[in-house]
Amino acid sequence: MPIKPVISIFFILMTTLSSLFSQTILHPNYSLKSHETLNIIKVEARSEATIFYMSIENKIEKGSFCADKNIYIVYPDGKRSKLESSSGIPVCPDTYQFRMPGEKLEFVLTFPPLKKGTEWIDLAEECSDNCFTFYGVSLNNDLNQRIDNAFTLAENDEPVKAIGSFISIAEDVDKGNPGIEGLLYINIIRLAVATGDETKAREWYKKFKLSEAPRLSEYLKYLNDQGIKY
Repeated sequence: MPIKPVISIFFILMTTLSSLFSQTILHPNYSLKSHETLNIIKVEARSEATIFYMSIENKIEKGSFCADKNIYIVYPDGKRSKLESSSGIPVCPDTYQFRMPGEKLEFVLTFPPLKKGTEWIDLAEECSDNCFTFYGVSLNNDLNQRIDNAFTLAENDEPVKAIGSFISIAEDVDKGNPGIEGLLYINIIRLAVATGDETKAREWYKKFKLSEAPRLSEYLKYLNDQGIKY
């Protein structure tokens, strides 16, 4: 048998197997984050690593940013997976000095492979000052698409339809994907307040308080800080 076809078949097989054990999540939704202009561009869940592509925009004169070596993926059961490497960003106490407001910095964080079946995680930095966090990062592409569609309704001035869409998602993911409940409840409540539907806002605020959403106290504080409390 000729060698070249064997090599080609092997390469195709390995490429196919690699694709089966990898997934890309573009602009994943999350429940809450610490830094307004810090964003997750995409997550690559590979068989050999989990890679976060991130960006942050500077908003002040002489701004700076760095990433601590103690950054973790936090799983729903509380177990953690530590950062293995980073690129495009200094490790604290070294810092990247922004040249002007509006400048963006893109960087990459690499972690060990995700546990099989992981639907959501927290991304948390442990440091002495101004640490960053993302709570309830959704790693389910289908769920992210549904949430994106709900946000599109809200952005297109269709708040009632958006509320209905968020409620539908919340009812479907209840207890099955609690990490994203914070995002869903917060948006249902905020949209209800914005449309003057105090009854619905109160109803869902009370449901939220009784829910098993992780980081519930953080989410309630976020609403309370905006003057929303029932």
